[in-house]
Amino acid sequence: MAPPILKLDDIFLTFGGAPLLAGANLQVEPGDRICLVGRNGSGKSTLMKMAAGLVEPQSGEIFRHPSVTVRYLHQAPDFEGFDTVQAYAEAGLGPGDDPYRVAYLLQHLGLTGEEDPKRLSGGEARRAALARVLAPEPDILLLDEPTNHLDLPTIEWLEDELTRSRSALVLISHDRRFLEKVSTATVWLDRGQSRRLDRGFGHFEAWRDEVLEAEELEQHKLGKAIEREEHWLRYGVTARRKRNMRRLGDLQDMRTRYRGHKGPQGTVQAAAADAKESGKLVIEAEKITKAYADRTIVAPFSIRVHRGDRIGLVGPNGAGKTTLLKLLTGQIEPDSGTVKLGTNLEMATLDQKREDLNLDETLAHYLTDGRGDNLLVNGEQRHVTGYMKDFLFQPEQARTPIRELSGGERARLMLARILARATNLLILDEPTNDLDIETLDLLQEIVAGFAGTVILVSHDRDFLDRTVTSTIAPANPEAPDGRWIEYAGGYSDMMAQRKGAIEEKRKIEKAEKAKSSDAPAAPSEAPKAKGKLSYKQKFALENLPKEIARTEGEIAKHEEKMADPNLFSKDPNGFAKIAAELEKLREGLARMEEEWLELEMLREELEG
Repeated sequence: MAPPILKLDDIFLTFGGAPLLAGANLQVEPGDRICLVGRNGSGKSTLMKMAAGLVEPQSGEIFRHPSVTVRYLHQAPDFEGFDTVQAYAEAGLGPGDDPYRVAYLLQHLGLTGEEDPKRLSGGEARRAALARVLAPEPDILLLDEPTNHLDLPTIEWLEDELTRSRSALVLISHDRRFLEKVSTATVWLDRGQSRRLDRGFGHFEAWRDEVLEAEELEQHKLGKAIEREEHWLRYGVTARRKRNMRRLGDLQDMRTRYRGHKGPQGTVQAAAADAKESGKLVIEAEKITKAYADRTIVAPFSIRVHRGDRIGLVGPNGAGKTTLLKLLTGQIEPDSGTVKLGTNLEMATLDQKREDLNLDETLAHYLTDGRGDNLLVNGEQRHVTGYMKDFLFQPEQARTPIRELSGGERARLMLARILARATNLLILDEPTNDLDIETLDLLQEIVAGFAGTVILVSHDRDFLDRTVTSTIAPANPEAPDGRWIEYAGGYSDMMAQRKGAIEEKRKIEKAEKAKSSDAPAAPSEAPKAKGKLSYKQKFALENLPKEIARTEGEIAKHEEKMADPNLFSKDPNGFAKIAAELEKLREGLARMEEEWLELEMLREELEG
C-alpha cells in the first residue's frame, strides 16, 4: 500500500449543538478515485474544504505531503481581477505546466476563452472553474458537484477525462452514473463519522444498507443486555458489594450508549398532491416552430402528450430544451403551428434557476404563501412545522430566512412547495440539481408513481432511465439545428435506438454504394426487390427473447442472494463473486436487448 499523500484524521467540528463532524477520517493515496457521499448537511463539502486547506477543524490532524499539488473546484468561483475566462483558467497553472492544455479544456467545455467572466451564466462559470483546476493536472483533485449545470455530452467527456487523469480524485456528486463510472472507492459521511468502502459507488448502497441493519441489530442486543442487567440488580442474589458496584457502573455505561445512539437521518416522506383528473389528451402540438434572429430553436415539431405520459427532454446546453418546454406548456407562443392544452389541467413547475425563491422570505411563509401556519395537502390541513419535518427541516427553521439554506436545502424546499399543491401536470426543469441521493430516490419514486403527466428536463442519465416513458432529443446533438425526435423509453433506450439507426443507415449506404459500382443499372420501370434477413439474423431474432428471459431469471436469482444482509459478513469472497457475476449478466442482457432492437428495426425496414 502506498503512503498517503493527504490524510485527515479524527476531525471534529461543530457550529453549536450536535457536531457536524465527530471523528471523521479521509485518506488519499496516489491514484485513488474516491467518491464522498452522505445526506445534504452531513459535512461533505466542509470536509473537502478542510482537505483543500480552506477550513480548519476544531480538533484532529491534517497531513498533506509537502511536494503534492492540490486543486479544489469552488462552487462560487471568484473572477475578480480577470478580464477573460482564459486569463482566469491560466492563473491556475503552475511552473512547467502546459498552457496549451487550457485551450484544449476550454474548447471541450464549450468556451472560447474570450468571454467576460462577469457576464457568465452559472453553467459557464462552472465550466471555467473546471478548466482552471484540471489544467495543471495536480496530484490531488477535489471536485465538489462538478457535473452541476453541465449538459450530457460534457458530462460524458468529463468522465473520460477524469478516468484518464493521473490525479488522485475526491468527488462529491449526486449523479449516480457519473460516480459509478469514475470512482473506485467510497467514503460515507454519516452522523459526523466516516466509513470507507474500497469499491466504487456501484457497490455503496448494498453495503450501506448492510451496515445500518447490523447497527440496528447491535442496538437491539444492547437493549436486551440492559434489560438483563436491570433484572439482575432488582432480583438477583446479592453478591459482594464491589462486584455489584462494578456491574452497576457497566449498566450505566450501557444506558448511556443506548440513549446516546443517534440513528441514521430520516428519509423524506412525500408524495405529490393529486388534483382532479385531467383530460385524456394533455398537450397537442402541431408543426410548431420557434426561432430567434437567424437561429432556429424548434423546426416543425409535432407531438401528442396523453395523461400518464412521463416525457424527458435532453440535449446539450443551448439546444433549446427549456424553450421547447415553454412552447409545449403554453408559456410562450410558437412562431407557427399550434399548441392545444387539454382540459382540467393543474400545473406545478420546478424551475432550474430557482427564480421562485425570495431569499429574505422565511421557510414557513414560503410554504404557506403567507397564509398563517397551516397549508392544505391532499385535502387535509397540515401545520407547517409538521409538513417541514417530512422534508427533513427542523421546526426551529420555520422562521429562518431562505438565504441561510444550502443549495440542496433550497432544492428540497421548492420540492416541498410544489408537491403540496394539487396538480395533474408536473413540469420539472433540472429537478435533480443539488439534491442528495436519498432525496433523489424519493423524487424518482414520486415521478414514476405520479398518476398525472410529467414533462422534465434533465442531464441525469440514471434519473431519466428510472422515470420517463419517452425521451425527446435533438436530431443532431453535435450541432442542434432545431429538429427534435421523440424516442420510446429512457436515455439508454434512446442511445440504443440512435445507435441502431446510425448503423442501419451505414449498412444501407454501403450496400447502395456496392450495388451502384458493381451491378448494371436496372431499368427505371423495374420494381425494387425487397431485401431479406439472413438465416443467422432470423435465428437471432427468434431466439434472443428466450435468452433475454433466461438471463433476466438469472439476474433475479443473483439479486435475491445479494439481498441477504448477512452475506457479506459471512462470506466476503462469495459476495464479491456473486456481485461480479451479476454485473456480467447485466452487461450481457444490455448487449442482447440492443442486438434484438437493431434486428427488429432492420426487419421493419426490409418489410416496408
